[in-house]
Amino acid sequence: MEKMFADQTFTKAHFTSGKFERGEYDHCIFQHGDLQAADFSTCIFIDCIFEHCDLSRIKLNNTVFRDVHFKNSKMMGIHFENCNKFGLAFTLEKCLLHHSSFYRTSLKKNIFRETELVEVDFTECDLTECVFDRCNFSGARFDNTILERADLSTSFAYSIDPEINRIKKARFSAAGIAGLLDKYDIDIV
Repeated sequence: MEKMFADQTFTKAHFTSGKFERGEYDHCIFQHGDLQAADFSTCIFIDCIFEHCDLSRIKLNNTVFRDVHFKNSKMMGIHFENCNKFGLAFTLEKCLLHHSSFYRTSLKKNIFRETELVEVDFTECDLTECVFDRCNFSGARFDNTILERADLSTSFAYSIDPEINRIKKARFSAAGIAGLLDKYDIDIV
């Protein structure tokens, strides 16, 4: 039987290279933790907060994230498509999420605030009603992605082809329209 951790705070914890204890974490807080390459496989996180953590290259095989909040954290090279798909829900706030993948993942209604989503793969991802508040999408990939009713009105540096992505009722700023026309190689002044 896996361990249960409830209402605990882990400060400056170092769980690198797979030394993370498997179990269910309910209402736990991880602060200033070094979790690089930790193995979160089969772990369950419910109503948890990761703040000022380095979560780069964590392993997420069948990991459950329900109402998890990532704040001011570094998250490089993460394959979210390996998470448990049921009820996947989280918020990213002021995070550095680079070179990561959400391939074929459903992220409906998730929130991303002031987060760098640099070279993140959203191929065949369902981002319906997601909020992207002041996010940087430099080099992000959108291919057969569902962005219906998503709000990107304050975000920037995206390149989204409306012909191969579903963007009905999505919100974009007037300044961001150029990101919808990139494939045409035109100058907008």
